[in-house]
Amino acid sequence: MSRKITLNHLTRIEGHAHLVIDKQAGKIESCRLEVVESPRFFEALLKGRHFSDIAPIVARVCGVCSISHTMASLMATENALGIETDPRAKILRRLLSQGEILQSHLLQLYFMAAPDYLGIPSIFQLLNQRSDLFSRALRLKRTANKICELIGGRAVHPVTTAIGGFSALPEASELKQLRQDLVDALPDLEATVELFAGFDFPEFSRPAEQVCLKQTGQYPLHAERVISSCGIDQSVSEFKASIDEYIVPHSTAKMARTERGHYCVGALARVKNSYRHLSPMAKKVASALQMDPETDNPFHGLKARLIEVIHFVEEAIHAIDDLLLHSFSSARTTAMPKGGGQGLAAVEAPRGLLFHAYTYDQDGLLETADCIIPTAQNLASIEADIESLLPDLLDLPDEQLKQRVETLIRSYDPCLSCSTHQLRVAIK
Repeated sequence: MSRKITLNHLTRIEGHAHLVIDKQAGKIESCRLEVVESPRFFEALLKGRHFSDIAPIVARVCGVCSISHTMASLMATENALGIETDPRAKILRRLLSQGEILQSHLLQLYFMAAPDYLGIPSIFQLLNQRSDLFSRALRLKRTANKICELIGGRAVHPVTTAIGGFSALPEASELKQLRQDLVDALPDLEATVELFAGFDFPEFSRPAEQVCLKQTGQYPLHAERVISSCGIDQSVSEFKASIDEYIVPHSTAKMARTERGHYCVGALARVKNSYRHLSPMAKKVASALQMDPETDNPFHGLKARLIEVIHFVEEAIHAIDDLLLHSFSSARTTAMPKGGGQGLAAVEAPRGLLFHAYTYDQDGLLETADCIIPTAQNLASIEADIESLLPDLLDLPDEQLKQRVETLIRSYDPCLSCSTHQLRVAIK
């Protein structure tokens, strides 16, 4: 007996997709995550642009990860043109990236994922019954926004970032206030941990290679090496060269694999590979959430995001202390670098490893661009997880089956709009 299960318009994710499951004689014949976003050609938009225009343009690729695209773009351009980055600016850039991860994680935890475990279709249903929870989510999100507004000039699409550094810097008094805001958020974070510790996460396991950046002595954000749970330790350029991006007939999104097969990126990969670099408070939260750093359960991606929220709040407080103890200056390149060149950079976006690679001509105009998006690297693993989970769900009513599968997809927090773009070829 054949059975076709279709989940049209997956909800509480960024972008548009359907899931189609074909069952024949009690077995799964196929499982297709059909991304139906129109293809986007944002790399082609960069053709012929001056290097100073590139980062502001690619920031518009995504309204959630605009800072990650900005950071990767600036670093790739600086590497291509031999531009040095001001050392103090690196601290500010890291702080800005922390703000974006907090923005994204808190949004996903409370507004996208929590309803699955609270038994409701939307957190907005709690406006009357649980106004305390709703207000807490908004307070935490607002604090994350403050980091991005102070360092980047506004909450999304930063305007103060620049080649070599920043065009504007925060005042010491503003940094002190931001530090106090982060400290004041700790009770709300404690309540958040208590909330998520009470959730019943599904039992499920599928081993997968988990990949993230390796940053010496630090939890990874901006770095030049890549590590994985399968033991690789390569330069960013070596790992990127091993990635095969491809398309499938049922989706407008790209997928990615290496010679070892499909792999995963994101918070779970970072926690698994860099657990020893988590802050003391984050490790306590991992224990409270019963988070095993060796877990192969993709549903635990939510736990990993909450652990990262705690880590990056604690790290941001220390970063502000460091900035207040040392003087720093704005560093922005005004002179035209001599000659062109090729440059590559990778950053940890909220959803995982993000690559930008550029080639510039002798006039500083962009000739080629290539971006590899975190969600594109995760899509094949999402499909594999669904296929592995489904046999245990086929006896459930369709609505329960759909809810469990959607919960699994949301555990990855996919950003589908970013994953739909041109094939990796030189821009002609």
